[in-house]
Amino acid sequence: MLPDADVRIRALPTAWLSDADTAAVQALLTAAFQRDEHGGFTSDDWLHAVGGTHFVISVGGTIAGHASVVERALEIAGRPVRTGYVEAVAVTPALQRQGIGSMLMRAVNEHVAADFDLGALGTGSQAFYQRLGWLIWQGPTGVRVDGGFQPTPDEDGYILVLATPTSPPFQLTDAISCDWRPGDVW
Repeated sequence: MLPDADVRIRALPTAWLSDADTAAVQALLTAAFQRDEHGGFTSDDWLHAVGGTHFVISVGGTIAGHASVVERALEIAGRPVRTGYVEAVAVTPALQRQGIGSMLMRAVNEHVAADFDLGALGTGSQAFYQRLGWLIWQGPTGVRVDGGFQPTPDEDGYILVLATPTSPPFQLTDAISCDWRPGDVW
């Protein structure tokens, strides 16, 4: 674990990211997802991460981690829920497993709890998020398209949610859907 004095977390909208910050974050994400079985970090992945609040963690003045929260319209059992969707979570590979990701996600959790009715994210690293209060969605997942609900069975078991003080009542076994977007819909 790194000493707290070396760590600084900034929360800022996309428009406030400097060109240097953006380049450093994108390089970090590319490095962190280089061996990802889904083809690494893509331009669509970056587009999914912009337009909300970026959480940038620096260690010793160097950007070491990133996560972003963007608003998405998810529906649970057909009911819209104002959701803070977490995107582009990564820590520089050389600094992973030192508590940086947990510090980053605690700040994200606080933001989601204060500003949204639900948090959501898609991941294959369920255990990391579960220990921070996230729950695996157990019901069917889907995307809303012109013809209605289109199942996304490959995402079942990979979507996690974070209840907030304003979350509506829901069952983890209900159907959950997202709006369509290019690239990975979830």
